[in-house]
Amino acid sequence: MAPPSHDSEEGWFCVRTKPKSEHIAALHLQRFAHLDEVFCPRIRFEKATTRGKVWFVEALFPGYVFARFSLRDDLRAVNATNGVLGVVRFADKYPTIDGDLVAALREEFAECPESVRTIEQELEQGEEVVVTEGAMTGLRTIITKVVPGNERVRILMEWLGEEREVEVSKRSLARPGNIRAALESQ
Repeated sequence: MAPPSHDSEEGWFCVRTKPKSEHIAALHLQRFAHLDEVFCPRIRFEKATTRGKVWFVEALFPGYVFARFSLRDDLRAVNATNGVLGVVRFADKYPTIDGDLVAALREEFAECPESVRTIEQELEQGEEVVVTEGAMTGLRTIITKVVPGNERVRILMEWLGEEREVEVSKRSLARPGNIRAALESQ
């Protein structure tokens, strides 16, 4: 096999990591491979599960982190780092990532602690939702009004043969595509 191409001696590279271990690999790249610049943007979001809504944190780019290093000097250490599967390459070419792109991404996450951005899913009037908590779990309905100033909405439901508006917490609702199959089958 031909030796790796070192067209770009130093730059930003995409590093492939073990699944769900991006933040760990990034930390190890800084501590043990002694890289000064490693970037692992992550998002935090709430998702409906069978036990209610739960907060999840995942990598923005699952299975990848960005690292700035010298191929000649640091490639072996990067590849040997715990949690790293290898630097992305095509045959013997290691493509670099435009520094401006990484800078723009870093700027987007600049005010986020530990590069974790919280994603809020706003519910809107007229949107179809599923109730995920309480006696009405599994009920599909429509939001009739978003109550301003608090975390509540009004939904339409049938009660004793009549349609009525009921005020519920936004936390007890989810979009139909976000709810797990076990809950939908109830």
